[in-house]
Amino acid sequence: MSTVATQAVLPTYARQDLTIVRGSGCWVESAYGNRFLDLVGGIAVIGLGHGHPAPLSAAQEQLQKLWHASNLYWTEPMQALSVSVSSRFGGARSFFCNSGAEAIEAAIKWARKATGRPGIVALEGSFHGRTLGALSITGQPAKRAAFEPLIPAVSFARLNDVDSLVVDETTAAIVIEPIQGEGGVHPATPEFLAAARELADEHGALLIFDEVQTGVGRTGSFFAFEQLGVKPDAVTLAKSLANGLPIGCLVVSDDAPQGLEPGDHASTFGGNPVVCAAACAVVDAITDELLANVHAREAQLRAAFPTLRGRGLLLALDVDRPAGEIVNACRERGVLVCTAGERTIRLTPPLVITEEEIEIAIATLREVLQ
Repeated sequence: MSTVATQAVLPTYARQDLTIVRGSGCWVESAYGNRFLDLVGGIAVIGLGHGHPAPLSAAQEQLQKLWHASNLYWTEPMQALSVSVSSRFGGARSFFCNSGAEAIEAAIKWARKATGRPGIVALEGSFHGRTLGALSITGQPAKRAAFEPLIPAVSFARLNDVDSLVVDETTAAIVIEPIQGEGGVHPATPEFLAAARELADEHGALLIFDEVQTGVGRTGSFFAFEQLGVKPDAVTLAKSLANGLPIGCLVVSDDAPQGLEPGDHASTFGGNPVVCAAACAVVDAITDELLANVHAREAQLRAAFPTLRGRGLLLALDVDRPAGEIVNACRERGVLVCTAGERTIRLTPPLVITEEEIEIAIATLREVLQ
């Protein structure tokens, strides 16, 4: 790769020495023509696989019509996507933006405005993004320290420890990832989520689930909360919603307070017609058949690695050496994986991955881990 090019980019990522130039299905190809089985999927973004014909066709068709119109006006793809998401949720209104962090920022503002309260209860080990508001409720001190002071009135409970959930009359919202992704792929228990729901209701607070990583079929249902018996007041989505095109979404239940009014919040590129057209195609593609494949491939991986943690195709495996060594060894053998901690490997392949492709992954991981 070009030294000039790498020096022209701010070093916000510890990038691997690999330039990806094209992708198809669950495979990507480097600038040197090497092929890799992609078990990263853009970090849980490429849900339908690289180059999936449905969002590709929808985006191409929309590009011939309209690229951008501003949120001063309505566009058909944005309206269609809001209806599709509402139908999946069971009655909701959406705010569209460009990333998960933006969706979290919108959620914080909505909760504070709707309740008239400042307090946010989040979780230790959580990750909600790197903008200042999202970082403020991210429960990883190492990520926060260099940028403090952050927004005030944020407290942190411990995952699956009901006694640590301190909610009172100053609490606007409790924010929880159904599965902590960046924090090591640690699932919240149904009992913990039920307790959070009860506390929120008791104290007039709102319950927000960050489904940026778990949503859009990743765990085997469109929303992860569908399998957990607790419905939140709002959900944030992003990552795989448009299969790689930039989008974020705050989904607010019809039963929740209105909160935001015209002028309270905005996003210049939010609800972009090309991206929303692709996202509509993605939502339509999350079928029972696809979700059955998610469950089947999870079972296949668990049979090979019984200590896997997570749900659906958001999985993690603790290893006995630095996770970066495993990542490098797998890449040398043509398989891409990523980390979720110093000694944790994360697997987030496209939801369309086949039985045969999972067998390739299993064989490679076994070879590297032995």
